[in-house]
Amino acid sequence: MASKRTFPINVKKHAETDQQLQDRGGLPAVSHRFDATSLHAVNAALAAERPLLLRGEPGTGKSQLARAAADLLNRRFRWKVVDAHTEVADLFYSFDAVARLAYAQIIGSLGVSSDPSLQAKILDDLAVRHFVRPGPLWWAFDEATARKQEQLFRSRCGVDEAAPSDAPEEDDRRGWVVLIDEIDKADPSVPNGLLEALGQGTFEVLGGRTISLHGKQAQAPLVVITTNEERELPSAFVRRCMVWKIKLPVDEGELRTWLMRRGRTNFAAASETVLAEVATMVIEDRLAAEELGLPAPGQAEYLDLVRAVMKLGRNERERLRILKDISIFALKKHPDQSDAVRGR
Repeated sequence: MASKRTFPINVKKHAETDQQLQDRGGLPAVSHRFDATSLHAVNAALAAERPLLLRGEPGTGKSQLARAAADLLNRRFRWKVVDAHTEVADLFYSFDAVARLAYAQIIGSLGVSSDPSLQAKILDDLAVRHFVRPGPLWWAFDEATARKQEQLFRSRCGVDEAAPSDAPEEDDRRGWVVLIDEIDKADPSVPNGLLEALGQGTFEVLGGRTISLHGKQAQAPLVVITTNEERELPSAFVRRCMVWKIKLPVDEGELRTWLMRRGRTNFAAASETVLAEVATMVIEDRLAAEELGLPAPGQAEYLDLVRAVMKLGRNERERLRILKDISIFALKKHPDQSDAVRGR
């Protein structure tokens, strides 16, 4: 376990340094490179007690920053990827209606007793509270009640008693970082529904129970929200966030250096020649894609390509040869782009 770190983050100490992120919350171990701007953004959001909204194209490290901040701040971590079916309640809790129905059917098959005390017990067994499971924001707002509710849910719904990776036992981490990933995929009702919870520090769960941040000794959570800009977010929601738009460098030389640094962070065994050649390919295809109005390759494609050639080739010569054969799969993902590149 990393040594405990305090807020605010020492930007001068950690800027342009590499961090090995733990495999937790169901996510694999990876490497992350900090920069001064991202660290200032995290400090600002924590100090203002506001969510940090990260804007930018896919593959720029928005989601990974939340994990990196959790490690650096010595905090626990929960995450939720948003999709078109996500409702705002999913960020607070989940309700297992199927388990409740199955439980009711089992009781019904056994017959209803005329004993009033037994009838009362049956009704209590079917109470909604037994089938509610805490979501990421419940854990972050009130860990004590979330842990009790998790135990209640497990005892009724037959979940393995061993604690899951996203509901850790007591350790020396304090406070939470919650990642709400790709919120632009959701209906506007989701960010609108988060306004009260994130603005006032309270929300209600099924059954009328109120979960609140206030009156507790725990640290206020850092809520990191990402968007790939596929849908405009409600202005009232954006106003309640600290916002940072992550952009790749525009200058080709700066972009090459930026990519190679992140390549070195993740692939220490890669030669400078391999890292530079992959960067050149990404930049060329990025320019071609932008001319065609197509999504441009970026950091994600760069790292994917480096990872592939490092695994497929045994030395620099093999890796450079393989790179020419497989680059099309990582960089030319749209038919129009492939045709244009071949015709240059």
